[in-house]
Formats: sequence, structure tokens, C-alpha cells
Amino acid sequence: MKGLRYCIYVLTAAIHCYMLLVAAQTTHPSEVSALISIKGSLIDNMKHLNDWKWGDPCTSHWTGVFCNISDADGYLHVRELRFMNKNLSGSLSPELGQLSHLRILNFMWNNLTGSIPKEIGSITTLKLLLLNGNQLSGSLADELGNLSNLNRFQIDQNEISGEIPKSFANLKKIRHIHFNNNSLSGQIPHELSNLSTILHLLLDNNNLSGYLPPEFSVLADLAILQLDNNNFSGSEIPASYGNLSSLLKLSVRNCSLQGSIPDFSRIANLSYLDLSWNQLSGSIPQNKLSNNMTTIILSHNRLNGSIPKSFSLLPSLQKLSLENNFLNGSISTDIWQNKIFNTTSRLVIDLRNNSVSNISGAFEPPVNVTLRFQSNPICSSTSIRNIGKYCGPDFGADDDDPSYSTNPSGVCPIHACPTDNYYEYVPASPKPCFCASPLRIGYRLKSPSISYFDPLQAIIRVLCD
Repeated sequence: MKGLRYCIYVLTAAIHCYMLLVAAQTTHPSEVSALISIKGSLIDNMKHLNDWKWGDPCTSHWTGVFCNISDADGYLHVRELRFMNKNLSGSLSPELGQLSHLRILNFMWNNLTGSIPKEIGSITTLKLLLLNGNQLSGSLADELGNLSNLNRFQIDQNEISGEIPKSFANLKKIRHIHFNNNSLSGQIPHELSNLSTILHLLLDNNNLSGYLPPEFSVLADLAILQLDNNNFSGSEIPASYGNLSSLLKLSVRNCSLQGSIPDFSRIANLSYLDLSWNQLSGSIPQNKLSNNMTTIILSHNRLNGSIPKSFSLLPSLQKLSLENNFLNGSISTDIWQNKIFNTTSRLVIDLRNNSVSNISGAFEPPVNVTLRFQSNPICSSTSIRNIGKYCGPDFGADDDDPSYSTNPSGVCPIHACPTDNYYEYVPASPKPCFCASPLRIGYRLKSPSISYFDPLQAIIRVLCD
């Protein structure tokens, strides 16, 4: 009898081992079913998913499917779906929620429509949710706030509407929220101040309104806060934002903000500040900003008073844009004289349409410095040598140095280049009025931004008899 029980035990163990061996070579059945449904919701005109017809998803290496084995049940589980830039259309299937071991969901740069399924909120293992560059619409489901392990929530450049759910305050491990370039509306939830791990909060180019939450000042790790092109009419920039000790970039451009500019001098590594196209008033804070400061854009406001002398103490400054304000007094030449220029560095100072009446110091700007003074009393001065050079119409545009224009007016006919393939004049060509189709390269730049790129000029000449 004991021998029979022993045999049964051994047989049971053998069967169990066999089942584990079989499981180790197959994807969990529920995930296979989910993948089939996911494909059924997609339109794959380029046939990238043609191999999703035979074999096991994991062992047959279906396109875009990446797996690992679970010690708990011995099955292979889908840990990543990678479909970046596959020209996919259609919609996201609710069955995505059945991929309970998924860590990365990547559908960036496709043509997906429809809404983001609320079922994705049940994938508590998810770390990267990457859906930017599609045509997704609808509102954000409260359930997405259940993604407790999410590190990056990236849905920029879609058509998402509605309010930002307060439940997103539960994303306790989130580092990046990229919600820019959508149609989100309503007020920014102050509950987001609970996101103690957040590094990048990008909400620019939406329809947000209300006030800027002063509670954000507690976000000790926040490096980039970008809120451009929303409508916070009547709101002020909270003075508490001056306590954002890790901030590298603050951009709140064109948001109908009022009030004064806070003192940001306590932020040790701040390098980019853009508060332009608002209704800010009062004087510019005089305290010295970070030595890392490269870009200060305060144009198109109602600022008055003098230009801070502390701007002369910023060794990394590349752009100082103060045009279209009510600034007066003088500007110190120390702003550029105290800089050490190399062969590629540049400094652009734009003071157009103010009331600046004098320059203090020897006025001998180096070739690396671009000055724009027109529509200031200083342009009428007869005591400042060569001031007219910096008051002429050629400096009225917001572009970089006009010497890099692709259409040298007055030399070549304006419409002589072929319109197909976007032909342009090549100013550096030894052959006059030489037309070429430029090699165009798209850049997706990560913040913080760079004010100036040294131009890369590549000329391909084809000489024909």
C-alpha cells in the first residue's frame, strides 16, 4: 500500500514538472487571447503584424511582443508591447488590461484614434505608458490613477479633452507627466502636489484655466514645469515657486498671467525662464539668478523700471529677451563684457519697444553679440558711436542673425527656385542664386531648451553641363 502511495506521489510530481515545463514554453492563455483582441482593434496597413498568425506569441517572437517567465506559475508573460512609429491606426483594445504583467506599453507616433481604455488602469505593474503622437481623444479615466508603479505617463500630441483627474495624485512613483499639446480643460488639480517624485510636469498647449496651484512649491524634485499657451486669466505666478529648489526650466508663456515676477534667485540651477506674452507688471527682481541661466524671456508684458545690473553676472547667458515692455534707464555693457566667448557661443539681447535711454560702459560689442534696440530713446542718441547699427529694420524680426537668410532679397528673384520639394537658395554657394532641396532632419528636443544652435550648413552641389 505504501509502495502504491509512493508511486502515485512520484507520478503526480512528474506530471506537475511536465506541466511546468510545458508552461515555461508557452504564453499564458489569457494573454494570448488578449493579444488577438488587441490586433483586432488595430489597422495595420504596413503589415507589421503579419507574424501574429502562427506559433506562440513569446516563443515565436511576434513583432513588438517581449516576454519573460514567471516563477510563480511557470508561464511566459508579456512584459512589453513596442509599436513605436509602425503606421498603425484603429484603436486601443480594452483587453490591454488583461496583460497583468506588462511593464511597457509603447504606441508612440502612430495614427490611433478613440479613447485610452480605462482597463489599462488595472495593469499595476506598468512603468511606462507611451501613447504620444497619435490622434487619441476623449477624457482621461479616473482608473488610470491606479497605476501605482508608473514612472512615465506620456500622452502628448493627441486630442485628449476633459479635466485632469484628481486620482492622478495616486501615481506615487511618477517621474514624468507629458500631457502637453492636447485639449485638456479645467483647473490643474492642486492634488498633484502630492506627486513627490515628479521631475517633469508638461501641461503646455492645452485649454487649462483657473489658478496656478501654489502647493506645487513642495515638489522638491521638480526640474521642469511647462505651462505655456493656457488661459490662467487673473492668476498670478505664486511667490512660493521661488522655493522650487530643483527647478531647471520654468515656462509659462502666453497664459494671461497678471501680478509681479517672483524672486527666483534661490533656485540654484535654474537655466531657462520664459514668462513672455502675459500681463505681468512691476519691476524685474534685482537679485542675481543662477550661474547656469542661459535664457531669460520676459518680453510682451507690462514690466517697468530698470534692467537689473545682476544680469551682468550671468556667465552662461545666451538670450535676454525683454522687448515690448516699459523698461527705462540704462543698460550696462557689462552684460556682454563680462562673458568669455568661444568661437561658437552667442548672446542675443532684445530690448525693442522700451524706454531705454542710455548705455553705461564702453560700447564696443563683440561680433558674438546681437543687440536689438529699435524703438527706444537710445536710438536717437548722437553720443553713442554706431548705435544706429543696432536700431535698423534688419533687426526687427525674432529670428536669429539675418545673415543666415535662405532668400537673399535684392540679389535673387524671390520665386525663382522650384516650389516642389521645398527648394531654397543656398547663400554660401559660390554660384549665384543656386537652388537646392535641403536635407530636413526632425529633432525631438528634451527639456531644458537650448537658446542657440550654431548653424550647420551642408551644401550638396550638382554641376551639370
